[in-house]
Amino acid sequence: MADLSELVLKAVDGSEGIDTKDVAKQLGVDHQKVVGAVKSLQSFEGVISAEQCVEKCWQLTDEGNIIAEKGSHEALVYYAVPSGGVAQAEIMKSVPNAKVGFSKAMQNGWIQIDKKAEGGPKVMKKVESISDGVQECLKRVDQGKDDMTDAQKAECKKRKLITEVKLTSYKLTKGPAFSLSVQKQEVDLTPEMIQNGTWKEKSFKEYNFDALGVPPTSGHLHPLLKVRAEYRQIFLEMGFTEMPTNNFIESCFWNFDALFQPQQHPARDAHDTFFVSDPQFAHEFPMDYLARVKKVHSEGGYGSQGYNCDWKLEEAKKNILRTHTTAVSTRMLYKLAQQEEFTPVKYFSIDRVFRNEATDATHLAEFHQIEGVVADRGLTLGDLMGVIKEFFKKLGIEEICFKPAYNPYTEPSMEIFGYHDGLQKWVELGNSGIFRPEMLLPMGLPEDVSVIAWGLSLERPTMIKYKIDDIRTLIGPKVDLQMVYTNPICRLDK
Repeated sequence: MADLSELVLKAVDGSEGIDTKDVAKQLGVDHQKVVGAVKSLQSFEGVISAEQCVEKCWQLTDEGNIIAEKGSHEALVYYAVPSGGVAQAEIMKSVPNAKVGFSKAMQNGWIQIDKKAEGGPKVMKKVESISDGVQECLKRVDQGKDDMTDAQKAECKKRKLITEVKLTSYKLTKGPAFSLSVQKQEVDLTPEMIQNGTWKEKSFKEYNFDALGVPPTSGHLHPLLKVRAEYRQIFLEMGFTEMPTNNFIESCFWNFDALFQPQQHPARDAHDTFFVSDPQFAHEFPMDYLARVKKVHSEGGYGSQGYNCDWKLEEAKKNILRTHTTAVSTRMLYKLAQQEEFTPVKYFSIDRVFRNEATDATHLAEFHQIEGVVADRGLTLGDLMGVIKEFFKKLGIEEICFKPAYNPYTEPSMEIFGYHDGLQKWVELGNSGIFRPEMLLPMGLPEDVSVIAWGLSLERPTMIKYKIDDIRTLIGPKVDLQMVYTNPICRLDK
């Protein structure tokens, strides 16, 4: 390793800055051995400076390596067909991976099959010669070339011939104490050195009294937790009170019915909501309030004609994993309505919700919702837009726009969008609106009281702040742990 260290120093000396990958190519050695030599040189303070670089590259899978060496499955099928043709059964027995190769060769128009041939289907060549593009493509990948087209990448990924990996290398430059040769400094003065006097010839490393000890193994705050703490602090600065959110399981009554969401709404179907089997039903409800909710749904009231449909208690009693933290807001507003004298309030909550959704770059089945609620007399849509803009301004997200929307329990309603620099497009951040009288008046709130509310995603603003374009790399098995370790404490531009 000492000889390799000197070769690395010579490579650094002959350049203004060189990557360890290039050093490995020049010396014809494994890249990891060069990295090991660099780590050894870093123990000599000031000799070299190494800056970590992480890049994505393509590598061949085991099957890809076989194809790069021997040819693609379809090419092997083609070459196994003699000029006069051969029985299809013989091809299937003699050629490895013949099923895939036969299908691809037929798709490429290289071979044809005569199903009426004597003795069974017969395979014949359709063209005189072929070019094995798959093998050539994989050879270039094996040589470190990244010149595949998008179509070639998609095809090779689909066939599991290549896989994307992260390669960590280091850019090396000269340090303030650079030298072409280094002598290992002693760190311990041993009794043997004192007895035979060899300590006089040794070079000892200076003792650093300011050096810190080895940091203890510890956890790291996930970006979501950092942004969550920032959200919470902003709410508290704006005078909001945090709501209790310890019920992941809610009844359909508090999650849907109390919000004036009809029992026939598609969001209440199993393909959108997770239903709990044990316990399947809730049993304790404020019965007078439940009766008013039933009436406004089935018959109308408070200036509304309702939904004019059957309202079933069995449906309201079903337990589910809550689909939004608005269920918490419903409970808090009902509790507020039971006070003898109404007092204005500002509530917020940040916690997990669950929806039976297919996962993609911007959706998960489990995510965090941020809920803000303001109850007071004389509130308008302008108040709602102003509060939301001020909230996001404190987060450092200046580009906000609103789009009219429909919600069963708010009127008017608006979707909230923020501009994502990484995706170069507008991303939906949440929903908002003014709670309907059909929801508030059955609770017992005064008629002149309005409630503005908004529900936001925690994940999507985090993606904007950290420039992450796929939510699956933020949470779950594909999370980038290096990103969790190295990202600084969340500092949002205010």
